[in-house]
Amino acid sequence: GNVGGYMPAGVDAAKLFLPTRSHIIAEIGPSPNSIKTYDADGIGAETKLPLYLLVDKRTASAAEIFAAALQDNQRAMVVGTSNTFGKGRIQNVQPLNGSGVAVTRARYVTPKGRDLHGVGIVPNREPVGGCEMKDDARVCLKDIVDMY
Repeated sequence: GNVGGYMPAGVDAAKLFLPTRSHIIAEIGPSPNSIKTYDADGIGAETKLPLYLLVDKRTASAAEIFAAALQDNQRAMVVGTSNTFGKGRIQNVQPLNGSGVAVTRARYVTPKGRDLHGVGIVPNREPVGGCEMKDDARVCLKDIVDMY
């Protein structure tokens, strides 16, 4: 599981695999009019090869944005034994008396309008025979992908 990353990284990664004008994510701020959408520009995107994404309960933040965008746009099959972490909030860390506090500045919703916070992404399929963190992707995707 990829435990995080900054939101722009998830958006940029999704752009590499989605056709022009595919919706990636919507960032919803605290006021009713503060909605920012992120869409693919299609420049140099690989849109033909089949994609399979392995996720687990630790897949979070930018990795969830990436997986949700590809799943909602039917661009990839998400494979895993559990839902992802469910971090559907964008936070900044502010210093406070020698430590820090995470301040939520926005929430995000997927292209299909799902709020993943506390729920996560439900995989499309479970690996046949299971999949452990130590396993190679070929083991986890066995019988799902025709591996030469």
